[in-house]
Formats: sequence, C-alpha cells, structure tokens
Amino acid sequence: MKKISISLLVAVLAAVIFVGCASWNKTQKGAAVGTAAGGAIGAVIGRTSDNTAMGAIIGATVGGAAGAVIGNEMDKQAEEIKNAVPDANVERVGEGIVVEFSSNILFGFDQSDLSDEAKTNLDKLVLVLNSYNETDIEIQGHTDSRGAEAYNQNLSIQRAGTVSNYLTRQGISNLRLTTRGFGENTPRYDNSTNEGRRQNRRVEFLITANEKMRAEAEEAAK
Repeated sequence: MKKISISLLVAVLAAVIFVGCASWNKTQKGAAVGTAAGGAIGAVIGRTSDNTAMGAIIGATVGGAAGAVIGNEMDKQAEEIKNAVPDANVERVGEGIVVEFSSNILFGFDQSDLSDEAKTNLDKLVLVLNSYNETDIEIQGHTDSRGAEAYNQNLSIQRAGTVSNYLTRQGISNLRLTTRGFGENTPRYDNSTNEGRRQNRRVEFLITANEKMRAEAEEAAK
C-alpha cells in the first residue's frame, strides 16, 4: 500500500507540472518532476523507513538539473568503489552512495579494533574517496540484537569512531567525516537467523555532495 501511495503521489505531481508548464522543454519538465517527486518521496521515506542510510541520503537531495549533475558524479564514484573494494556492498541511492561493510570484514567478534584485512579494504576505499574529495562521509555503526542494548549502542559508536580515525590517519580530512552509532535499533536484516545477525553487524559509509560540489552542480546546471 505504501508503494502504491508513493507512486500515485509522483504521478499526480508529474501531471500537475506537465499540464501547468506546457511551454517548458523536456529537460525543464524532467528537472521539475525530479525536484518535486524527490522531495515528496524523501519526506515519506525519511519518516517511515528503518534504513537510516537511505533516509539520510534522500534527505540531502538537491534535485532538479543540479541533482542530475551530482548523480552523474556519484555514478562514476560508485563504480570505482565497486571495482576497488569487491568485499563491500555498494549501492547508489538518490544523489549519494551507501558503502556497506559487514563487521566481520572490519572487526573480530565483539571487538572494535580493526583487523589487518580491514585496513587493507579501507586503504582501497581511501584511494577512491581522495579522488572525489568534494563529498561528505557519514560513518554509521550497527550491531545485531544479541546482548544488552546499551552495550550494543556503545560498541556501534566505538566501531564508527575507529573507522573514522583510521580514515583520518590515511589522509581523509576530518572535516568530511561524521560518525553515528545506532546499536541494534536499525536492523536491515533478520535478527532471528544467524546470517541475518551477521549482516546486521555492519558499518555503513554514506557519501553525499558537500556544499562546494552542490554549488558547482547548480552552476553547471544553469
């Protein structure tokens, strides 16, 4: 029902724009629909989804022709990350990128110290992040539902902080980085199974355009 409602909302917005602005060209109409629909969908998803990465990225959406410019840059960056870090799950969301590492790639069980394998994978990611330095990066830590909630919350914060500190030591400006820990409160997978719990022990990187990139996209879109 939720998907139907969103689709209907987008259709109505598109109809209003195309009827009311008959003199616009296809690019203008497309940009307007993207802006309006993106804002509406972002409002819905931001309120209702447990996917904190998707909600945050959609909340940062610029939309319109500028959003298309940003999206093109994100397409290229996402492809480079996929090629450089095959162990990561890379997803293009709106005008951003979500890079997901399962915690067993980065950390030992119930630990917040990076393994040697983790450092190797993060070094590969750093090479791409430094090539696209006009982006902000939010690092989110998550756990499964086993153990005390307060303990899991603290562990998720520690893990996000450990990753952030490592990226800084490898040359990523700390001005680009923010960290958040969600503990067990935002599972993306089924905590009733061993595999689901393993996947929920994860660290996610949310890559979005910074202010400079947005300004340049706005200028390029004119």
